[in-house]
Amino acid sequence: MARRRSSARRQWSGLLFLAPGLILYLAVIIVPTGQAINFSLWKWDGVNQAIWVGLRNYSDVFTDRILRGSILNALFLILFFCVLPVVMGLFITALLTRGKHRGMAAFRLIYFLPQVLPLVAVGIIWRWVYAPTGILNQVFGWVGIHTRTGWLGSWDWALPALGLIGSWVQSGLTMMLFLSGARGIDPELYEAVRMDGAGPVREFFTVTLPGLRPQISLALTVTVISALASFDLVFVTTSGGPFYRTTVPGLLVYQRLMSGDIGHAAALAVVLSATVLLAALVTSRLSQERDEGRAPRAKRRRGGAS
Repeated sequence: MARRRSSARRQWSGLLFLAPGLILYLAVIIVPTGQAINFSLWKWDGVNQAIWVGLRNYSDVFTDRILRGSILNALFLILFFCVLPVVMGLFITALLTRGKHRGMAAFRLIYFLPQVLPLVAVGIIWRWVYAPTGILNQVFGWVGIHTRTGWLGSWDWALPALGLIGSWVQSGLTMMLFLSGARGIDPELYEAVRMDGAGPVREFFTVTLPGLRPQISLALTVTVISALASFDLVFVTTSGGPFYRTTVPGLLVYQRLMSGDIGHAAALAVVLSATVLLAALVTSRLSQERDEGRAPRAKRRRGGAS
């Protein structure tokens, strides 16, 4: 009986310590999410009487051309916000992990700088770069390519140009994640593959890449979320133009709210949140399955060696 009372006290004391965080999470996350789901079932301008429309707002998300196009734009940006930064981060990590290099601290600081800059400032800087008389066109002029294209206003180039800004911002994060992960790899593994005559490429794929899988999983999760939930960078650089060419769901939620279309904005926000959550869960699950699959193989190898 005394043990039960002691266990009950510990449970209640644990809940007491958790209570402030749970209350904050309930107030900041759960309640607003419930309100957004409720608003998504009504047609409401925020002032007049709301009209119940059920799931009609959700059907509009997938049938309306602008709404559907914003989701496709966000999926396209994953290539630039996620794939390119991860590949660039792995490439730079492969170069920097082979021996010691002078000036590493300064290089890391410069390369990571876009991550600490406000995205509003980043957007303004790149608007100058992409302007018809901006730095990019001046550089093209120096090599004999004379153009006065306004890259962020071009139908063909606006979305890729925006994506390259995301690649520049996210590359510093992926590089720092991979470099920190590479430090935790056992140096004896590198020595072993070098004794077997492995070159830089085989060394990377045999030792570095498998050792960085947790960091790759984290980088993929963070960058995919950044691509799907992008707002401020798009708002500052293109405002969704030209003709919705760079419109993304986050920006469209804001625009619908400003126009008084609360129901559609809430429905799109719910779909966007579910997509981000699903992408994070899938990335985490795939990484977990790979780790679980490697563990039995490692045990079998150790058993065979013994």
